[in-house]
Amino acid sequence: MDMLLKKLLILRTSGIGPAKYNALLSQYGDDDAILDALVLSDDFIDSVKREIDLAYSLNIEYICDTDSKYPKRLKAIKNHPIVISARGNLDTLIKPSVAMVGTRHSTAAGMKFISNLAESFVSHNFSVVSGMAMGTDTAAHVGALKTTGNTQTIAVLAGGVDYIWPFENETLYYQILERGVVISEMPVGMKPNAQNFVQRNHWVAGIADFLILGEADAKSGSMTTARFALDYGKRVFAVPGHPSDARSIGPNTLIKSGAATLCMSSKDFFDDENVQTNKKNLKPQNDILDKLGIIPVSESVLANLVKKSVAEIKADLVVLELQGLIRKQDGGYVLN
Repeated sequence: MDMLLKKLLILRTSGIGPAKYNALLSQYGDDDAILDALVLSDDFIDSVKREIDLAYSLNIEYICDTDSKYPKRLKAIKNHPIVISARGNLDTLIKPSVAMVGTRHSTAAGMKFISNLAESFVSHNFSVVSGMAMGTDTAAHVGALKTTGNTQTIAVLAGGVDYIWPFENETLYYQILERGVVISEMPVGMKPNAQNFVQRNHWVAGIADFLILGEADAKSGSMTTARFALDYGKRVFAVPGHPSDARSIGPNTLIKSGAATLCMSSKDFFDDENVQTNKKNLKPQNDILDKLGIIPVSESVLANLVKKSVAEIKADLVVLELQGLIRKQDGGYVLN
């Protein structure tokens, strides 16, 4: 029995997800011992084998978290998916990426802003991550696909990687297959339920380097995704909106509380004068790079090493992250 089948037999067993799998692995030591303890029926084993056969017939690949193709940022998340399925260009998963999320009921102006922002990020060699929902998600994917190339965007689905939801995005789904990748941790062919969307939001936040929140109600799934990103120690940016619009409460609240950084345009990230030359801040950025290696260094320690306050080095850290020179790891920063 190969490794993939063993892992899927365990993960497709009712009541076993990533957390339970990890607990069983700690208890029994390896997949074989777990399977011996589960005592699975022949019918169940055959059903999982049929799933694998169906996946391969649809050009769907499985990626275990022990595989070099598995997204490193997602793997760093506690209780990440043990196995994901992917359809499209897997190279998309190894690029720097930004998650863009927001309400399904976004305004035309809000969708245009997100679309243009996504296009700008892809033109700077980022992939754009979202959940392929209507509204903001759709705008993010469409904007990413405006540029040339075939590693533009990542769609994280709540159902099986072959199950198109919502149905209105069928054309977009196949465009993403051609120009990016669609991923899921759910069984092939599975229709999503409400709980799956919460899990999907975890992985949208987990797979990206940082997150941008567009229009979002206070209690929306997009706000939950933003909070997941913050819990994972990732930088969150938010697009402000009019105070009287309920769709602005989410981003405005995060900005006001200091949890998110104000996002006004692509110039916040890619203004050539500010990001590339920035004569005023070039030397501090180099000083920071000189102090980093493969061991994570916290902001406070890093500030002490370069003789600056934490507040003074935060802007330099953002620029270096966006340039792909450094990344957050275990509460500190390391060189990429």
